[in-house]
Amino acid sequence: MTEDELQNLIEKTLPAADLHGLFVEECQDQDVRLRFSLAAGEAWSMPALLSLVDTALRAAAGLEARLTHLNVTVLKPAQAADVLALSRVIRRDGDSIHAEVWLFSHTAIDPMLHATASLRRFLPG
Repeated sequence: MTEDELQNLIEKTLPAADLHGLFVEECQDQDVRLRFSLAAGEAWSMPALLSLVDTALRAAAGLEARLTHLNVTVLKPAQAADVLALSRVIRRDGDSIHAEVWLFSHTAIDPMLHATASLRRFLPG
């Protein structure tokens, strides 16, 4: 899937409240790099960061996947800057998917949050 295709799919699938100015920077196989932007005058809250985690994990694992288990480690507070999310699938086992995501403030140098997750693919039908 190309960056533009993933961008369009995410915008069609997820609620507008979860997008946070989403821009798909890179999409290769099962590795995804997303950038999220704050609206003017806003700050990142923990619920908003968890929304970014969910979006990034599903972008890597497949948007039909849903979280079943989530482990989050907050390494430092979020800055009032764009958030860069690097997510990847670690393992696929049938309908189960194991993935991780790193969140960074502005650039991918010093992470502020790391999450590992198990997801399950739920196909329509």
